[in-house]
Amino acid sequence: MWAGSSKWEKNTEPMGEINVTPLVDVMLVLLIIFMVTAPLLTQGVNIDLPDAASPPMQQNIEPLVISIQASGKIYLQKHAIDLKKLAPRIAAMRKQKPDIPVFIRGDAKTPYEHVARVMSLLESAGIRKVGLVTEPGR
Repeated sequence: MWAGSSKWEKNTEPMGEINVTPLVDVMLVLLIIFMVTAPLLTQGVNIDLPDAASPPMQQNIEPLVISIQASGKIYLQKHAIDLKKLAPRIAAMRKQKPDIPVFIRGDAKTPYEHVARVMSLLESAGIRKVGLVTEPGR
C-alpha cells in the first residue's frame, strides 16, 4: 500500500473556472467562415438593376427568377438558358408548383426588346403575372 503524499492536500479544492480561450477561438473561426460565405449566398447573376420607388414584397415562397444581362444573355435562377428552352422549362416548373411567382431581373442597360421577348415567352407558357425586380429608389 502506498503511503506517500499526494499533490492535493486535504484543505484545497479543485479549480472551478472554465477556460474560455478555446471557446473564443472557435467562435472567431465560425464568424470568419460566415463572413466569407455570406456574400456567396446571393441569388442570381450580377445585374445592375434599375431604380424604382416601391415597397419591398413579403413572400414565403422562393420565386423563379429570370435574369437578363445587358448583352441579352438569359439566366433561369443562376443557370444560363437558351431563349427557346425558357418557356417549356418554366411551364414544367409551374406544373409542379402552380403558385410559384416569376420575377424578371433586367439589367438597367438591357434593351427593352430583350425584356419584351422574355415576357412574351412567359405569356405563351401561360404565365400572366410577372414581377419586375428593381432597386429601391435612392
